[in-house]
This record gives sequence, C-alpha cells and structure tokens, in this order.
Amino acid sequence: MNLNYKELLPADFDPASRVWIYQASRLLSMGEALDAEQKINDFAVQWQSHGADVKATGFLFFGQFVILIADETHAGVSGCSTDSSVRFIKVLESAYGISFFDRTSLAFFVKDKIQLIPYAQLQYALDNGFITADTLYFNNLVANKAELENKWIIPLKESWLKDRVQILV
Repeated sequence: MNLNYKELLPADFDPASRVWIYQASRLLSMGEALDAEQKINDFAVQWQSHGADVKATGFLFFGQFVILIADETHAGVSGCSTDSSVRFIKVLESAYGISFFDRTSLAFFVKDKIQLIPYAQLQYALDNGFITADTLYFNNLVANKAELENKWIIPLKESWLKDRVQILV
C-alpha cells in the first residue's frame, strides 16, 4: 500500500487550516469508497458557516479515513457548521453500516495494510511483536493542515501513545 497522500492536499490552503479525521471501523469496499468520495466532495462544496461558504475540501484516504479540511482564512467554522459536518459523517455511518466515532481503536500500518488495534490491547500487541516502536501509527488527533502533512502517519515511538505503553528496546 502506498502511503503517499501529501501531494493530494490542496497547496492553496493555509497551513493552519483546521482538520478533522474520522477513522472507519473497517475498510470500505471499492463501491462504498467511490460513493463516499462523491458524498465527501459534495459536502465540502456546499459546506457553509452562517451563510458563508467554507473554503473546504474532503478526502477518503486509504479507504478508511475521512478527512475534512477547512481554510478559515476565508470563513471561520462555527459550532453550527461543525455540527453539520458531524451530521454528515453520521449519514456515512448509516449508509455503510460502520462507525467513524470509535476512538478506542487505533490504526497502525502493519504488513502493508492498515490494522486496527483496541487501545486496551496496545501493550499486548507490543509485548508480542505484532507492532514495534517503529510501527507507523495514524495520529488522528492532528488539528491542522501542517500537522496532517507532518504528524499524521508517524512511528509509535513519536506519538502521544509512547507515554502510555512500555516500549522494550
């Protein structure tokens, strides 16, 4: 699996543009992914904040991550417009019978594919060699475009998780 995604991000969006990442509970099928991409694009084009168009874009990366980006240098994203994006993600959940709001599943790149590991089993996965300190982790807590470009897919040892597990050297 090719993890290159940065060149797909819009160059004309400010590095401080807000980012929301929603991780699906499973890989979408090809048909679901094509449908989801269209829905994501349609949502981004019509996204508004207090009647003003939000300069926004959206992606489905790796068939499992919905990423919404809003460049607030043009129009700020208010609570109401954030709520509309959450409602949109819930529509996707319903359409595909998946969850985008399970924050207890962590995504790692293992054996050339994305594997979800429950947070409660993270230490077990490390202790048994399923993942290592160098295993790539999808840090869905990134908040802006600059972080998305530089801190989204990082080794476990560089993530916030490093302080929550014992990494054997």
